[in-house]
Amino acid sequence: MKYNAKNTHLSDLSTSCLIFGIYENGTLSPSAVKFDQENQHILSTMIAKEKMAGKIGRYLLLSHLPHLKAERILLIGCGKEGELSPIQYKKIVKTAIEALKNTNATEALYCLNDIKINDRNHYWNIRFAIETIADSLYKFEDFKSQKSPNTLALQQIDFYVTEEDLAQAQQAIIHANAIASGIEYAKHVANCPPNICNPAYLSEQAKNLANSTALMQTTIIDEAEMARLGMNAYLAVSRGSSNPAFMSVIEYKNHPNPNTPPIVLVGKGLTFDAGGISLKPAAEMDEMKYDMCGAATVYGAMKALAELELPLNVIGVLAGCENLPGGNAYRPGDILTTMKGLTVEVLNTDAEGRLVLCDALTYVERFNPELVIDVATLTGACVVALGQHNSGLMSSHDELAKALEKAAEQSTDKAWRLPLSEEYQEQLKSNFADLANIGGRWGGAITAGAFLSNFTSNYPWAHLDIAGTAWLQGAAKGATGRPVSLLVQFLLNQVK
Repeated sequence: MKYNAKNTHLSDLSTSCLIFGIYENGTLSPSAVKFDQENQHILSTMIAKEKMAGKIGRYLLLSHLPHLKAERILLIGCGKEGELSPIQYKKIVKTAIEALKNTNATEALYCLNDIKINDRNHYWNIRFAIETIADSLYKFEDFKSQKSPNTLALQQIDFYVTEEDLAQAQQAIIHANAIASGIEYAKHVANCPPNICNPAYLSEQAKNLANSTALMQTTIIDEAEMARLGMNAYLAVSRGSSNPAFMSVIEYKNHPNPNTPPIVLVGKGLTFDAGGISLKPAAEMDEMKYDMCGAATVYGAMKALAELELPLNVIGVLAGCENLPGGNAYRPGDILTTMKGLTVEVLNTDAEGRLVLCDALTYVERFNPELVIDVATLTGACVVALGQHNSGLMSSHDELAKALEKAAEQSTDKAWRLPLSEEYQEQLKSNFADLANIGGRWGGAITAGAFLSNFTSNYPWAHLDIAGTAWLQGAAKGATGRPVSLLVQFLLNQVK
């Protein structure tokens, strides 16, 4: 889909479709009022004739209208005036796309930017619209012998803006296109089946991404190098699988000062997690291909970063691994020596993500990072606590946590901060090692974050548990691409 910002006279524009808004009380959106007044009140006449209510989810498609250059007019219900939330706005955008699927319109002029969404401006209206359209049109059918027919003729959407909002609109289009691209990349690699998307495949995607831009280079850490580095916790998780582990380190350098410490993003990349010896229940185990969504998110964020060419130094780490039972698999009761030197007693082999991440978080110390954010589908406990709407955010660094909360609010890629106080460390005590890899039944998402905090003392660090937000179940089953939008917004905010 192509997107443009246009400042033109509505009545003079020849287009396949004009898209206007109408509220529940019958009031038209500002651009629709202007158009109606200039065209003999054609909109208000048709609304009265059709008795249209402007509830969210409703629409009225008008065609073959005399004396108009536009072939169609699409009126979209916008709910109660002045009470529209970003979530409701995205529903409006989805309704518009569904309505256009029933036409052969190849282009449309989108005139909903003047709808008030809380305290948002035109930039957010346009950006949310593009991200929502991309999400609505996404399909993953690479492995289907018969693809779904493409019922949408639409190829271009122009956003109607005033002259003073033109620059802001163009920036929104650039940002939204990059974020939508990153989300699509994240979804695609996450939806890929685990017999294809193994740690080696993940490393190949990292290399291909670096090959697409001169601003990036990728280094692949194999198991031999991990052994040399002492990454024994990471390697223990991989032992039960015939697919070797690979950790991909993607370095993006574009800061005016090349020596500026980088922002580091670390993604858990368990391309399949059967739980190891502590085997998971069979029901819905197929969804454990999504246990690499942390790595998929970092991959998608790095893709968006490359398109935006932000003046930052950023390193993305994809910690690829597979956790399976086998004759060489690690066991409950094993004691592992991590790269940091801390020993860990394994009480449950299904708490493997933190063992992979603790060595990855130690590895990135060599970059002298400005800050580190890890992203992981780490705990079912986080889903119990927050459901599927908010990612769990933990950090012992208030400034970083607040910056991530701000990015989450701006992007509507929601996150909720959970406590991370020293009391939770008590649950990780072991009689035989420095740490246990689980902390008991209570506060499981937090004790997982507390475990990781033991490996992050040398830099500001935050942890995002995305177990509830990274994919959907049931009829809508598939990766969401979250929290790519949150991370890219965070990076946009870091540009000085």
